[in-house]
Amino acid sequence: MSSRAASPLYASAASPAYESYTRSPSSSSSSATNTYDVERSSFSSSRSSAWVDPASLSNYGDASQIKGNVSPYVKQLILNTFIAYGAGDEHCFGHSVAKAVKFLDISAREGEDKQGRMEATTIAEVIVSKSMLNGAGMLHGGCLAFLIDNCCSTPLVALGLIQNINGVGVTQAMNILFHSPAPRGSCLRIVSTSIAMGGRIMSARCEVINKQTGGVVASAYLNKMQPVMSKM
Repeated sequence: MSSRAASPLYASAASPAYESYTRSPSSSSSSATNTYDVERSSFSSSRSSAWVDPASLSNYGDASQIKGNVSPYVKQLILNTFIAYGAGDEHCFGHSVAKAVKFLDISAREGEDKQGRMEATTIAEVIVSKSMLNGAGMLHGGCLAFLIDNCCSTPLVALGLIQNINGVGVTQAMNILFHSPAPRGSCLRIVSTSIAMGGRIMSARCEVINKQTGGVVASAYLNKMQPVMSKM
């Protein structure tokens, strides 16, 4: 594989180990035809100090139906991380809510208008059930915040996997705007996109859309940070 110096597409890579992900051969230079993968052998060496290693988790669910241009391996790691830390076991807070989320697409691209800086996007859907409602019969704001927190984290995990850096962090701040209510039975599409990944701080944005009406239920910005291992 050619080095970053030989390709302007990799000029703004954020990680020294960026070459460890591979792009499937393609006759087109368009990022829409790229498939982003990672070298499985790179995890044991480069992630030994990561507080959470997606590659060490057991497989949860079936990622084969998830669309997008990242590899099946990356998709499975995203699903594993979401279920392991978003849903947890049956006694964890929000377990049934997180388990109801279905991921439809996980993709990455190199933005020409961003000097080649990569971004990742995940698309998920969830049906609002009775257990998610408040007393007024609408999706509870706390439940929506839980969904956003977990779903909006996934593009950062995806980008971290592709760039061979730790994209799993703890939430530092979340700014949510609630635009419209969502009654029982609503199908919500949650579109999350990475914004930036620094040494310890990373951020993403999210829109929650009611598929039946097309209305925006909520929009949000999420900041996450890498914890200090000595304090864990």
